[in-house]
Amino acid sequence: MTHPVIKFGTDGWRGVIASDFTFENVRTAAAAIAAYLHAQTNVKESPANGLCIGYDSRFLSQEFARTCAEVVAATGIPVRLAKEITPTPALSYGVRELGAAGGIMITSSHNPAQWNGVKYKGWFGGSGSPAIIAEIESYLGAPVPKSAAPAAIEEVDFIAPYMAAIEKFADLDLIAKSGFRFGIDSMYGAGRELLAGIFKRIGVEFVQIRGEVNPLFPGINPEPIEPNIRALGEAVVANKCDSGLCTDGDADRIGAVDEHGEFVDPHKIFSVLLSWVLKRKGWPGDVTRAVNTTKMLDRICAKYGRTIHEHGIGFKYVVDYMQQQEIVMGGEESGGIGFQRHLPERDGLLNALLLANVMAEEKKTLGQLVADLQAEYGEHQYGRIDLHIADEIKNGAIARAKALKIGDTSFAGMPIIGIEMMDGVKFYLDNPEAKTKQNAAETWLLLRASGTEPLMRIYSESCSKESVAKLLEAARVFALGN
Repeated sequence: MTHPVIKFGTDGWRGVIASDFTFENVRTAAAAIAAYLHAQTNVKESPANGLCIGYDSRFLSQEFARTCAEVVAATGIPVRLAKEITPTPALSYGVRELGAAGGIMITSSHNPAQWNGVKYKGWFGGSGSPAIIAEIESYLGAPVPKSAAPAAIEEVDFIAPYMAAIEKFADLDLIAKSGFRFGIDSMYGAGRELLAGIFKRIGVEFVQIRGEVNPLFPGINPEPIEPNIRALGEAVVANKCDSGLCTDGDADRIGAVDEHGEFVDPHKIFSVLLSWVLKRKGWPGDVTRAVNTTKMLDRICAKYGRTIHEHGIGFKYVVDYMQQQEIVMGGEESGGIGFQRHLPERDGLLNALLLANVMAEEKKTLGQLVADLQAEYGEHQYGRIDLHIADEIKNGAIARAKALKIGDTSFAGMPIIGIEMMDGVKFYLDNPEAKTKQNAAETWLLLRASGTEPLMRIYSESCSKESVAKLLEAARVFALGN
């Protein structure tokens, strides 16, 4: 069935609180998830295995989670309900480790304060696949038989076992001996106090900002990018820290600033972590990256003889690869990075801890690590703009972009030399500036329309900040039809 309001995207359903994200609609979504589980024949998704439910720091998240628990339990499925605000990766870890049939996470991740959402996690501890999500959607509004007696709802601690797992994954002794000082920013979200708690226990100096719960997320969207991350940059400089580590609203995404307070984008974070893993750890497996992420990853993989798989935008593609083969790391442009040997899931807290680990092992600040990568693999600069435009303008721009051919035209004076349409329209461009630089980054531009809102995102990577800025402006003019 279809529902006029509830539409599950790549990782779940999101809506504006009290407008479409209402208790009635949350009950409908929870009932569809229960109906899905009752229909499964896979033993790992047996209703008897129960469902885990967690919630973040957003307005009414705890109450929405309790509502989901009551709906699911009424159908005879036992529920383990988080006893406190919980990061998404901690809920996912609990699903897998407890052998649950699946999980519901009440969060709207990095969206503005007025939003909330329902994410679904599969039994394997990662985002439900497109097939799972489509089947859940098919049960929206369908009647779900009640059990003669409701199943139990047990309140559990998902955080402690998860924290023990990520602490084992990183070398805390090395971090403790490093002498580095860190800035920590959990953006009023579900990561609150967790990284600070580890550093406090092992004797690492840190300065924490926005570590308290505030569902209004005052002054920011809880997304670890500019301008939201500027307060962390200021705190790092003021307190002479060696880097700043940031997690988003539900702590599954990572952001960072270097010792100068400069934003370190997720592409550089992914590259720092991948280079370290392949050089120092030698863990086996291929690498995956979304089509809108840096090509520096390809160069790192080439150096270490690893295969890299490019895929569409959304962590669900990383999860698919991790379900099918050995993948050492996978990630996306927005700061979602995962390690198969930990969990087929984004994990901002683990990645923050690993960044500290890399700094400690290499004895370098985050800025120095990024500079080393740029020197070895060529300067890679990146930019993105979001255009909030009417659907007809957005769709028209994509149609015009798809009609372009190699040699047809240029952007900012750079001729098109390649076109890819895996997810959006991606142009590879002949950038004269690249010929003047050693080991210059490939120049590309990607136009991608949102499927759920009047929004177009434009991404670009090149060998200088100047050429990225020129390309983004040229693409903006093209998109608006000027």
